Amino acid sequence: MKLSAGFPALLQRFFTDRLIAQQGASPHTVAGYRDTFRLLLQFATDRLGREPSALCLEELDAEFLEAFLEHLEHDRGNGPRTRNHRLSALHGFFRYVALAEPALSMQCQRILAIPAKRFARGPVEFLTDEEATALVSAPNTRTWIGRRDRALLLTAVQTGLRNSELTSLCCQDVELGVGAHVRCVGKGRKMRCTPLRPDVVTVLKG
Repeated sequence: MKLSAGFPALLQRFFTDRLIAQQGASPHTVAGYRDTFRLLLQFATDRLGREPSALCLEELDAEFLEAFLEHLEHDRGNGPRTRNHRLSALHGFFRYVALAEPALSMQCQRILAIPAKRFARGPVEFLTDEEATALVSAPNTRTWIGRRDRALLLTAVQTGLRNSELTSLCCQDVELGVGAHVRCVGKGRKMRCTPLRPDVVTVLKG
């Protein structure tokens, strides 16, 4: 059987056409997919002894990708959650391949049938009032960096913003006047506004 030489082109089109142009995926989503394929290409290079540009789609069958997922867990020490994220990226790519290369539909079907791994979800942890107070009080407020860190921690504790949401805030996202609040674009690109307590407003103004 003649092997396809279209893997590099399909992978590039998947990122530029499908993820960015058609789906409008966020930079975080694109970065997650990029990291998955960076790991896959390194694994394929080590396992098959060829450069990524010489790989063919037919070689990336369900058995090979299952071996890749095992490598992530056993050699890289990734947990089931990370494994499932990588598998989700692979599924997304091969759904695109199934449309772009109908001759590979059976291979894609087998890959899409690889199941996510079940894992136990632990309870959501939270800080007590005493722990939150100790955390916010930890920075040295005699320095500029300490005052900055205290402001960031206080805002995070009060609003529940993720680290990526907190560090991407701009000045115009924070309203410190009447009805003080902070606006952010969160997971799934959903905009939300969170009110700010007077003590947090005072710190942010400073």
